Amino acid sequence: MNDFVFLFRSSDAEAREAMGTPEAAQRSMQTWMAWIRSLETNGHLKERGQPLERDGKVVRGKTVTDGPFVEVKDLVLGFIVVAARDMAQAVELAAGCPIALGGGAVEIRPVMKSPF
Repeated sequence: MNDFVFLFRSSDAEAREAMGTPEAAQRSMQTWMAWIRSLETNGHLKERGQPLERDGKVVRGKTVTDGPFVEVKDLVLGFIVVAARDMAQAVELAAGCPIALGGGAVEIRPVMKSPF
């Protein structure tokens, strides 16, 4: 099995729509937890990761800018690490992610095997 990081991307507008009311937020969280439990039950969840705040800084050389993004519309809202046979299976697992079903995106990145 290989490790893949799933980066959850969404625009501010999509995130507000998904979490705009207490009822919508509760439905969204229930859907997310069901998907995460499914990954865990089937032996694919390697690390639960963390949700991320929407603000931050970017340091590039000696320049520091506001925001966790550089010229993009989507923000990285969180991540998890999953184990999958290959990229094809990682894509299959990500296809069920609530953010992908609601207009957001899952960026899938293979984790490099460290030589150390």
